[in-house]
Amino acid sequence: MSHKHITPSQQNEIAVLLRTNTKQKEIADIIGVTPSAICQEIKRNKDSDGVYRAGNAKFKKKQRRIKANQRFRKIQNNSWLKRYINHRIGKKHWSPDQVSGRLKRDYPNDKNRQIGKDSIYTYIYSERKDLVKYLHCKKGAYRRKYGTRIREKQREQAKIKRIDTRPSIVDKRIRIGDWEGDTVIGKDKKSRLITNVDRFSGYGLIDRISKTSVLIIHNKLKNRFDKISRNKKYTYTYDNGIEIGKDDDWLESKINMDVYRAFAYHSWERGCNENFNGLIRQFFPKDTNFANISDEEVKRVETLLNDRPRKRLNYCTPKEVFNGEDFEKFSYLFN
Repeated sequence: MSHKHITPSQQNEIAVLLRTNTKQKEIADIIGVTPSAICQEIKRNKDSDGVYRAGNAKFKKKQRRIKANQRFRKIQNNSWLKRYINHRIGKKHWSPDQVSGRLKRDYPNDKNRQIGKDSIYTYIYSERKDLVKYLHCKKGAYRRKYGTRIREKQREQAKIKRIDTRPSIVDKRIRIGDWEGDTVIGKDKKSRLITNVDRFSGYGLIDRISKTSVLIIHNKLKNRFDKISRNKKYTYTYDNGIEIGKDDDWLESKINMDVYRAFAYHSWERGCNENFNGLIRQFFPKDTNFANISDEEVKRVETLLNDRPRKRLNYCTPKEVFNGEDFEKFSYLFN
C-alpha cells in the first residue's frame, strides 16, 4: 500500500474509532492507509494525557506545517524586501497590489525582489497588523466569504438529490435494481443492522456492524453491492440520516448507483424497506443487542426471508424473482 497523508476527515475517523477501542491495524484497513501511518499519526498528534483528539491533532499538524514552511517565506527571509514593503505601505500609503506591480516593473530580472500581492496581504495580517490601517480596504483577513451558516446549510441541502427527483420508473416498481436502504439500531445504540431491499422483488440484504461510522457503512455497502450484477443496480434510496454522510457522490462512486434521499420524517417514502425491517423484527425484537448475535445468525435470517413466498409475487420467493429462476412462474409481473 502506497504512502498517503492523513486528511482532516480521516483524523476525525481515527478519533471516533479509537474511542470504540478499535485496533490500529483495523483503523488502517477501514480508512485505507498503512498501519505505520496510523501509528505515526497517533504518536505525533496525541495529547499529553495520551488521548488522541481530532481537533488538537489538526492544530498540531498545522503548526508543524507552518514551522516547516518558514524557510520558504520570501518576505520574512529578505530584509530588503521587508523594509521596502513596510515603507511603501506605512509611509507612502501604497496598496499591496501597487507594491507588487512596482517591484515587477523596477526589478524584472531579480526574482528575489518580486512578490505577489496575496503574499503581502498575508504578511501584513499575520505579522504587521499595524499596517492594516494603511490599506485601502480594511476588511477582516478571515471574513466569511461564502455567506451565513443558513446559506451554507441550504447549499449543502441543494447538493442532495431528493426522492421526488427520482426517475418515474422507480415509483412504478416494474424493474429489478431500484434499492432502498436503512439501518436498524440495536439495544446498545452502537451495533446495527444495515438493511437493503430491492423494490420490485423484495429481495433483501442484511449486514451487521458493531460500530457505526460513515466509512464502515460505505465499505459494507460497497462489498455487498460489488457482488450484484450491474443490470440489477440502478437507484439507491436512503432516509435523511447522517450515518451515510453528506457526500452522496462518494457513496454513488462506491456502489455504482444514483443515490436519492427521502425527506425527513417521511418513512413511508421507503415503504419497501420499512416493511422488510418489520419482517426482521420477527427474529430480532426491538430489545435485541446486535453485539450479542453472530454474522451467521444474521445470514440465516436473510436466507429465511428471501426464501419465503410472497403473495404479491404470486407466491414466488424474492430470491426466485431476483435471480430469474423458473421465469414462467412470475413472468406476468414484467408485462
